Amino acid sequence: MRHPTPKATRHVNQNEGLIFEKSSPGKAAWKLPPLDVPEIDTKALLGSCERKDLGHMPEVSEIEIIRHFTRLSTWNYAIDLGMYPLGSCTMKYNPRVNEAAARVEGIANAHPYQPERISQGALRIIKTLSEFLIEITGLDAITLQPAAGAHGELTGLLLIRAHHQAEGKPRKKILIPDSAHGTNPATAAMVGYAVENLKSDSRGTVDIAALESQMNENVAALMLTNPNTLGVFEQEIHSIADILHAKGGLLYMDGANMNALVGKVRPGDFGVDLMHLNLHKTFSTPHGGGGPGSGPVAVRKMLEPFLPKPVVVTKPDGTLAFDYDRPKSVGRVRAFYGNFGMFVRALAYIQANGPDGLRQTTEDAVLNANYIRKGLEGSYDLPYSTPTMHEVVFSDKLQTKKGVRTTDIAKRLIDYGFHPYTMAFPLIVPGALMIEPTESESKEEMDLFVEAMKSIAAEVEEDPQTVLEAPHCTRVSRLDETAAARNPVLRWKPKV
Repeated sequence: MRHPTPKATRHVNQNEGLIFEKSSPGKAAWKLPPLDVPEIDTKALLGSCERKDLGHMPEVSEIEIIRHFTRLSTWNYAIDLGMYPLGSCTMKYNPRVNEAAARVEGIANAHPYQPERISQGALRIIKTLSEFLIEITGLDAITLQPAAGAHGELTGLLLIRAHHQAEGKPRKKILIPDSAHGTNPATAAMVGYAVENLKSDSRGTVDIAALESQMNENVAALMLTNPNTLGVFEQEIHSIADILHAKGGLLYMDGANMNALVGKVRPGDFGVDLMHLNLHKTFSTPHGGGGPGSGPVAVRKMLEPFLPKPVVVTKPDGTLAFDYDRPKSVGRVRAFYGNFGMFVRALAYIQANGPDGLRQTTEDAVLNANYIRKGLEGSYDLPYSTPTMHEVVFSDKLQTKKGVRTTDIAKRLIDYGFHPYTMAFPLIVPGALMIEPTESESKEEMDLFVEAMKSIAAEVEEDPQTVLEAPHCTRVSRLDETAAARNPVLRWKPKV
């Protein structure tokens, strides 16, 4: 078990991590040789644009710079250190071989403006990945342009709107279950649709009677996550699709949780009309920190004419090219063709695993989530008894009797050496603890996590104040989150 480490005996100055505080006039980490060319008159060259004040830039030595950044790296958490149990976010390990593939010189240095005749390798990567994702989803066509999952949602709804307009039957509403990702209603509103909430039943799945009641000719589509944010598979998915299609609506699937289905079932086979995928979740490309993600959108044949342009096509001579002649296209949704480096990583992951390996990762993800569910049953409340897929959602119902809530438990978990789980989501579970181990984690790592969580549950019963005051072992103690949100300090300011 990773026992909480005692507080550091060394006094930690709040400014210890600020390189500015170490600055002294005249220090430098470099020394340039004397000029061997005439000195330029910068004033004549730049005029009023010349900057005299460098803006309090720090003056430090080389060793201070090295120690500063090395020290900062030890204050952070990373997948290389341990498990990220973030439910819904799917923060799994990204194999190093994917990174190596993306850094091959001819791939990493390919310029998006270079001629198609010398871009055949890059185009082949796009084409091959597209074909694999079409096969995995069971749909007919795809665009790789969208830069993230929510961007994929936006693209998908633009396609839905274009389809209904082409049919001469524009519609105004999107149905969204109460267990949906928060981006779903936000995206629908951005595209101009009215959002209508669809309630869940006692199993945590779509209420079929409510869907039948709310579905009419003014509903453009249902945005459905499957498995949903409770980690529960929508077992009535065929009926859901039939209800929508009977009245001309489309079934959009939020594919954020596709890592519970790959190699086992194809959404196109159970009635989905279009869906987005998260390459930065299911297919192991980097995720988080605001960096490049990728949210391809796969569609049925009827939606293919509306896909963003350009589309990669095969010419009569067998070479590949971009096709811009797409009169029904919704237009570009991303510069060039998307985040190409993510395509390389996802393709490397798919090809390295193959069909059997992808199926195994899905099975391992589901097995791991159920292992944690079984380990924590009894210690934490399980609001839905429905079988769990790739993630499990507990609640803080048992702990609230002692005044402890999900946020407190998450902060105490930091003391045990783990990154916190997803707190207070999905919203249909008050005080939710949303846990997803992914397929990356070993039994040993999950045993440590389960033991830590059970230990915290015991602390709540015996000494709740320890949990309420957590974290105890971090360089910064518990913050006033309300004040931090309302009055954030976004940059360093020199002392005056």
